[in-house]
Amino acid sequence: MQRHTIAARADWQAEVESLGFIWHSAVGLPYWAEGTYYTLTEAETDRIAAASEELHQMFIAAGEAVIAQNLFARFGIPDWCVPLIRDAWEAEPPALNYCRFDLGLDRDGVPRLFKYNCDTPTSLVEAALVQWFWKEDVLPQSDQYNRIHEALVDRWRTIAPALPGALVHFAHVADSAGEDTLTTAYMMDIAREAGLQVERLAMPDIGWGDGANGGFFDVADRPIATLYKLYPWEWLTAEPFGRNIAHDPRGTLWIEPIWKMLWSNKAILPLLWQLYPDHPNLLGASWNPPPRGRDYVIKPMLGREGANVSIVRDGQVVAATDGRYTGPAIYQEFLDLPDYAGQFPVIGSWMVDGTCAGVGIREGGRITGNTDRFVPHVIG
Repeated sequence: MQRHTIAARADWQAEVESLGFIWHSAVGLPYWAEGTYYTLTEAETDRIAAASEELHQMFIAAGEAVIAQNLFARFGIPDWCVPLIRDAWEAEPPALNYCRFDLGLDRDGVPRLFKYNCDTPTSLVEAALVQWFWKEDVLPQSDQYNRIHEALVDRWRTIAPALPGALVHFAHVADSAGEDTLTTAYMMDIAREAGLQVERLAMPDIGWGDGANGGFFDVADRPIATLYKLYPWEWLTAEPFGRNIAHDPRGTLWIEPIWKMLWSNKAILPLLWQLYPDHPNLLGASWNPPPRGRDYVIKPMLGREGANVSIVRDGQVVAATDGRYTGPAIYQEFLDLPDYAGQFPVIGSWMVDGTCAGVGIREGGRITGNTDRFVPHVIG
């Protein structure tokens, strides 16, 4: 893996905005960093794909362990959600099953797992779309490890016959940066390309009706048969409105399913380490601080975007972020990533139904936050 600098396109802002990528800058600096790119060898992409697909199978085994050993309380999951998770896990309702592993390549080039973003994975537009068009414009002779868009279209086509209605609603909450809004719009385009009818819906506009003919409705009082949501399950189930899911007479199909509360929770990391101790693609993880002399990272179970994370080295906190995520935390082995000109790249490995479909790269400090830069890549 090598890092390169290159001249940015003179009109790069207009180019990426034409693709719907309007959150290309943050705090006055480019979030989309096309003045830099990485090259990955085919051997490295093969290694990332193999590790990702093996990790995915390990997550399936960990989910089975949660179900079999009734570990829901350890994950902080409300009691009323447990039967819904069990039912969805066993029934395997139609789902995209799209996720993003965050991986670091250690100094031997071995992919190591930081976390699994499998409920509401973001950076989709830049990974699937923007970096591909950058490559076509700037380095058209090069290849890129990226068929994320095609894999998602194929997946929508696969599940379409099993969906309970012809119309799919897509819900999100408006955000100031526009990321959730445009990511949802992009997913709607993908579903439309797969032949589905789509309708946008804001999460606060989802209605509920009691009784045998009740259930979830949109603003036009149409029943919601299938709902794609870019909204975390742990937020939804913590709200009084979310409890209606347990009493839904129509049985709205949620994409993604509620069992993703297991994989998106960092409580899964210590369990994985128990099931697969010393696995080369894992980092040691536990509920308690490691023994003295070991470096580690403290992560909230339900944190996002690198918030409320601390790095402890030689017994001292050497880096920390603030945020609004409190509550239980886990301890994960610190990975000393290779330093690329003061940048520490994290690889987002995109999975669609258990298969690795491509990667995106973000670089920044030791803790990757929501303003750290997205950098395109090619295979070289």
